[in-house]
Order: sequence, then structure tokens, then C-alpha cells
Amino acid sequence: MGAGVGWGAGVSYAAVVRIFVARLAGTAVFDPVGDQIGRVRDVVVALRPNDPPRVHGLVVEVQPRRRVFLPITRVTSIEADAVIFTGSINLRRFEKHATETLALGELLDLTVELDGQRVTVLDLAMEQGRTAEWLVTKVAVLRGGTGRGLRRRRGETVVVDWAEVTGFGVVQRDQGAASLLAAFEETRPADLANVLRHLPGKRQAEVASALEDERLADVLEELPERDQIGILGRLDAERAADVLAAMDPDDAADLLQDLPTAEAEALLARMEPREAAPVRRLLTYAENTAGGMMTSRPVVLPPHATVAEALAEIRRKDVTPAVAAQVYVARPPVDTPTGRYLGVAHFQRLLREPPSSLVGGAIDATVDPIRPDLPLPEVTSFLATYNLVAAPVVDELGRLVGAVTVDDVLDHLLPSDWRERDERPAGPEVPDPDSPGYDPSGAGPTSDGGPDGGEG
Repeated sequence: MGAGVGWGAGVSYAAVVRIFVARLAGTAVFDPVGDQIGRVRDVVVALRPNDPPRVHGLVVEVQPRRRVFLPITRVTSIEADAVIFTGSINLRRFEKHATETLALGELLDLTVELDGQRVTVLDLAMEQGRTAEWLVTKVAVLRGGTGRGLRRRRGETVVVDWAEVTGFGVVQRDQGAASLLAAFEETRPADLANVLRHLPGKRQAEVASALEDERLADVLEELPERDQIGILGRLDAERAADVLAAMDPDDAADLLQDLPTAEAEALLARMEPREAAPVRRLLTYAENTAGGMMTSRPVVLPPHATVAEALAEIRRKDVTPAVAAQVYVARPPVDTPTGRYLGVAHFQRLLREPPSSLVGGAIDATVDPIRPDLPLPEVTSFLATYNLVAAPVVDELGRLVGAVTVDDVLDHLLPSDWRERDERPAGPEVPDPDSPGYDPSGAGPTSDGGPDGGEG
């Protein structure tokens, strides 16, 4: 089993197996036959008064977005890019016991004491002892750093023994979240949202406070309504308005529809008028119609724009694949509601055209726009009939007011609680083909998690 990449120098692979837990965040988890079954989201430990914390196991997220418990006793290998386990994994939803703590979610960014000085926890290292028991033995701390959140200034990073640090059992009112967010820096917004909603309310507020407005907006768009409302309610009104402005207008409108009218109007009033205007327009449409589902920010260009300009627009990082699938062509102004709508140019057609040619010459005349009041079933049928991933929405004046994308449609077709599907009954366990009684039909051996805790 290889040692993880650590903070301190001189860690020998032969001398010690030391894994820094923050490095495990997002690591792929493989079953005994080499199939990936999920990714690590946290490490479950048990704090003890006079001894190093005992590692119980890993919180693993399996599809579809279900968090389950993997006992550390079943982990056979931990590498830089893979965790491999043996036996079976119980697919019941993970529930943390009262005596357990999440190393990433709850211990990172704590303020503790080292030699009488207040320091911040950056990471924890776990090692396997002679009895095969895994313990948290080292703590990476920041000494002398100043500031909060992602703007924290650098100080001196040191790695010390667990026994040298005190204060882990103290509940802190403002913990910060820089190290936690660093561990999930490369995580997609949907996956970070799933991490966030499983944290205690206190930690949710601290993480939301540390996130930049754009990142928090992306995460909020992936959360269930009740979590969106809960997190938004913990922000001050000015920050909440800024985050709403950073969200896609259709997602912001959906969220505001779930708030009391007075509260929604107060937030809209705090937004810049140009940012609030598209949200207000979307709020005028019924929810399960093309107007209620559409994004008001599709890629729109005038007919005299070049193909090169069009391709540059759909290459932007903030444009989702569904929105980037086609460019809408309209007379100026090109902000929705636009001037007269002319047609749509699919990105595949644009790739076949000379870069200097005009997008007006690449319009697909066979795609008709739809009206804002078209109901959800008919929008779905329209996309399916013409094999489209998006459809232009045009008002009675012939202006483009938005575009309905396939992800918008799926969001409205799925059950309202689909983002909370990890709380539904689980399927069978992932079996070990080498274990006694292995059944190739998929039943496999069962387990209650054993004495390792966290079996959920």
C-alpha cells in the first residue's frame, strides 16, 4: 500500500504508511474485480480523550449520488488515484453515529492550540499501526496565517503529532472552510452540492460564507429546494442578492418562486436592475411551460457575425454543453428579448463552415421556434421529434426570449425530490466474486458493517 502525498518531507514509503485525508477527497474507489463503484467523500473517525482518533472507514459516494460506508478493515490498498477494497460494500445510506466525526467535513479548518499558540488545521494524516488498526497520528497546521476563507494569508505549515495539539473537542462558532474547499477544489458543482447538504447546518453556513459568489451560485443550482432556501436564508440580504444575480436567471427564478412573496421581492430589489430584469420576466411565466423552464441567456449573435466569433462564444467555460449546442441568430439587440428572431445555427454546421463566413448563412431553416406558453409535454415531444438538445422560444412579436434545453426539461420531468434520491431504499450490495457463497446473479454476501462503526 503506497503512502499518500504528504505535507512533510522525508516520509518514507518503506518506513511508514501515512495517508493525508484531504488528499483522499474525490479518489476513485474500486471493487475486487477492478470496477469503479464510487468516490471518496470523507473519512469517518472517532475522537478519543487521551488517544489518537481511530479511523472507522470512508464515506463513499456511489451512483446515483448515494453516500455509503466502507469500513477501513476492507480497504486493501490506498494509492494516489485509487482506493481498492475487498469483500462487499453495504449500499444502505450512510448515517454518522453520535460518537463519530467526519475528518474532512468537521475537523479541517478548526482553530486548535499548539505550544500555547492558536493554529488552523489544514490536514490530518492517518497511519496503520502494528495491529492493523488505522489511527490519526499527525496534524498539518497553519501557524501565523491571517485572514479568513479563501483569502487566508500564508503562514508557516508544520506537521506535528496528534498529541501536541489540543482543542479538537471544542465547538467553534466560526470555523472557516478554506482547507475543506481546497480538498474539493476540482469537484463538480453537483458533487460539491452533495457534500455540502450532508454537512451540519453550522458547517453549511461556514462553507457558503467561504465560497465565491459564482461558485456558490453553481452549487445552489444543484441543491434541493429546501437546502437552497436554508443556505440562502443564512446569508445576509446583500450577499444573498449577489448570489442570486450570479445564478442562471431560470434557476434564480425557480428559487424565488419557493420564497414568500415579500422576501422574494426584497431580494429582487437589492439586485442590480439589469440582473433582476430577466428574472422578473421569467417569473411571469407558468412553471411547467417553455417560458417557465427556459434560460434567458442563450448564445445569440447578429447575422453579420462570423463563424469564428460564434465558435468563440460557445467555447466559453461558463456556457453549458446544452446551451453551446447551437447559436441563435437575431437582429440587434441580441440581449433577450432580442430583435426579430432569424433562426438557429447548430454547432456541427458551424464546424463545417469557413471561419470567415457569416452565421446568417449557416441558419437551419427547418427548426421552428416554440412559444413561451407551450406546456411541458409538448416541449418534450418537440425536442424528441426533431432530435434537439435545445429549442428557441419566441414571443408574439417575433423576438427571441430564451431557449429551452434538454436539462431544463429533465429537471421538470423528474420527481421533485430527485436530488435527494440517496435517501431512497438502496439496491443490492457490491459483491466480492472471490468470497464464499458468491452468486453471479448479483445477490452476493451481505454484511451489517461489522464493528467498524458508521454502517448507516
